[in-house]
Amino acid sequence: MSDEALTNRYGSIASEIYDLDKPVGALPDTAFHLRRFAGFRGRMLEPACGSGRTLLPLLEAGCDVTGFDPSSEMLERCRERCARAGHSPPLSLQRFDDFQYGEPFAAILLPVGSFTLIEDFDRALEVLRRFRDHLTVGGVLVIDLPTFSAMAEAGADRRRWEAVNGDLLTLEGHRLKTDWVAQRTESAARYERWRDGRLLETQLEIMVQRHWGIEEFRLALEAVGFGEISLVGDYGRARAPGAARREFTFEAHRL
Repeated sequence: MSDEALTNRYGSIASEIYDLDKPVGALPDTAFHLRRFAGFRGRMLEPACGSGRTLLPLLEAGCDVTGFDPSSEMLERCRERCARAGHSPPLSLQRFDDFQYGEPFAAILLPVGSFTLIEDFDRALEVLRRFRDHLTVGGVLVIDLPTFSAMAEAGADRRRWEAVNGDLLTLEGHRLKTDWVAQRTESAARYERWRDGRLLETQLEIMVQRHWGIEEFRLALEAVGFGEISLVGDYGRARAPGAARREFTFEAHRL
């Protein structure tokens, strides 16, 4: 399998671990975005919706949400999760680069750093333009981004989880490259499934991310046609950006 096919793939074991590691409602971004979109009645789009960690709570709150994801494994888990809760939102297998819808949305939401998976600057600008083109005039784009300091966090990642069926799932990850000029990091993740002390399956995935400075991203939004840009830190409306913040949430409107 090519390196490109392995990059940011979120295969079957990674998708299963994602749900165990990040249950619905467990991270602080969910409550923040539910407050932001309380009573919102326009159509919403969540690109890279994954297994529905954010999409389902929005549906439960009465929002009209559409989602897409490039991982068939994550998307299938999203469909199953929504169906168990009695929902059948429009979900499709699409990519950032070429997703397409016939009608514009009133809001586009990307929680917890999904945008960093677009690893090239020029490509990221094109995706921002595609977001703009899929919004109504005045429509809102909300994007969460980790701070630039995430590039310096290069320690090994070794964790384990117990699957629903009792299997042992393990992750061993480590940083391969840090390109401070291109603002890109590349990491390798080895996922394994064990049962009764026997290794059943191994999957290797490469995670490539591009990291953003605050003013850089503000300028990028302005360059592609967004305005009324606001910013908060760590999922609190009263929390101004500062050195201690770990996550930033940008909100911008199509002009």
